[in-house]
Amino acid sequence: MPALLSVKTPPPNATPLRLLLAATENGGGGGGSRRPPSPSPSVSRTKSTKRTPDKFGTDESSLENPDLGPFLLKLARDTIASGDNPNKALDYAIRASKSFERCSGPGLELAMSLHVLAAIYSSLGRFEEAVPVLERSIEVTDDALAKFSGCMQLGDTYSMMGRLDRSINCYESGLRIQMEALGDSDPRFAETCRYLAEAHVQAMQLDEAEKLCKKTLEIHKEHSAPASLEEAADRRLMALVCEAKGDYDSALEHLVLASMSMIANGQDNEVAAIDVSIGNIYLSICRFDEAIFAYQKALTVFKSTKGESHPSVASVFIRLADLYYKTGKLRESKSYCENALRIYAKPVPGTTSEEIASGLTEVSAIYEALEETEEALRLLEKAVKLLEDTPGNRSTIAGIEAQMGVMFYMVGRYGDARVSFENAVAKLRASGESKSAFFGIVLNQMGLASVQLYRIDEAVKLFEEARKILEQECGPCHLETLGVYSNLAATYDAIGRVEDAIEILEYILKMREEKHGTANPEVDDERKRLAELLKEAGRTRNRKGKSLENLLDARGTKKESAKRWSTFGFRS
Repeated sequence: MPALLSVKTPPPNATPLRLLLAATENGGGGGGSRRPPSPSPSVSRTKSTKRTPDKFGTDESSLENPDLGPFLLKLARDTIASGDNPNKALDYAIRASKSFERCSGPGLELAMSLHVLAAIYSSLGRFEEAVPVLERSIEVTDDALAKFSGCMQLGDTYSMMGRLDRSINCYESGLRIQMEALGDSDPRFAETCRYLAEAHVQAMQLDEAEKLCKKTLEIHKEHSAPASLEEAADRRLMALVCEAKGDYDSALEHLVLASMSMIANGQDNEVAAIDVSIGNIYLSICRFDEAIFAYQKALTVFKSTKGESHPSVASVFIRLADLYYKTGKLRESKSYCENALRIYAKPVPGTTSEEIASGLTEVSAIYEALEETEEALRLLEKAVKLLEDTPGNRSTIAGIEAQMGVMFYMVGRYGDARVSFENAVAKLRASGESKSAFFGIVLNQMGLASVQLYRIDEAVKLFEEARKILEQECGPCHLETLGVYSNLAATYDAIGRVEDAIEILEYILKMREEKHGTANPEVDDERKRLAELLKEAGRTRNRKGKSLENLLDARGTKKESAKRWSTFGFRS
């Protein structure tokens, strides 16, 4: 997520949730600093030698040589650093770990060699093999810094696999170890707090992220100079949390203070990125003139410092396209979309496929709003092709495929819609996100596509699974959950389970009346649906409320009867 600071776009200076090997200088009990992926931890025991690995031999007895482990570990790091065959580095690292295990047993040396081994596995995309290696590295040492490093590296590995829940658990374990070693007011502890807060934001766990951000700000105010870069980074993340929670005034306040800090430190590009974030806030609260001013300021800086074909420029074009669409200036909106697409068609060196795919997805949403569905679908298909189907990208691809499914459904291509939703569901299950609210919503959409394809039994199962998830994640009174109840009632009616459908509709109507009042159009719609079923069943409305738990448990014991089409519609 690049320079745009919004709910979907974390701060550009945010440490990516990727593989790390924490600094391991002597004397530290824990470290908050993290570096980009590197298979070389900073602690190593190496002894100068002129022997080559081949002269050591590869038989098991040679592994008992106490000089072999440090030598092979150095060879593994040097091989990775030189860009040579990573499989050769992997072989060195495996043998080094075995040697340390035999010669010195559990301890710091073995833990650090396992960190290197796991890093090489991850660089080869073999994350499943890296996980047990890192778990072992945490078990074999009592050194606080090594355990902290192992926990954080394991968290990054899970993040690369798309397992954000497990990733967060590992970061929390690392944070506890660091707090015990350093206390809860050390600047390094603050850096780890912010790192964990970023993970919570990605998981949309906003309350947890806000607590950590506040703690980080307190520490940096105490230990850093006024208007420091560290405080600016904290405020940008805090602004992201506030924006996601709908607290736009607080978000603006944090962004303005962060911008002042960046100006004081001469960080022009960062100031421009914050201007984009400020523009996003103004756009959210419909202060369009101020949003345009903020976007144009950022655009001028990005063009002068990064060039007119940089993805940062394209991202501002997309924001302006969205703004002009919302203000009814459709020609200008489409023109900015085309400008962004021209940049993505000929990306400058260094542009990642993820950046392009993200940009195409955002442009697609605008084309969909402009009712150019075919063009929107073409862009989404291109975005999926750009993203490799790796564990770390599965959630992103699932989101795109779900959006494609919605578009296919809207244009009546129900078979294609069901396939897209099915692909998205499979990827979300594989990523460990089968309990999220988004997963429940995708199941609901897939159920609707199944209904259109006359696959009513399948739709019932999908709606029932969606109902369980949304009850857990959103609560039984949430609008998304009520929508699934309505669809479930319709499918029960379609297969002849009229009594079950009536009971669910009575509950829905009661909830909507309490929430919206009896005169609301949606309430009136539900009332008419219920009246039709009651008339057919020869009953009157039961005004006595029934608990949802009893209602849904009771329906599971009732026998299904012949299928028929529902007398009322479904809710998407």
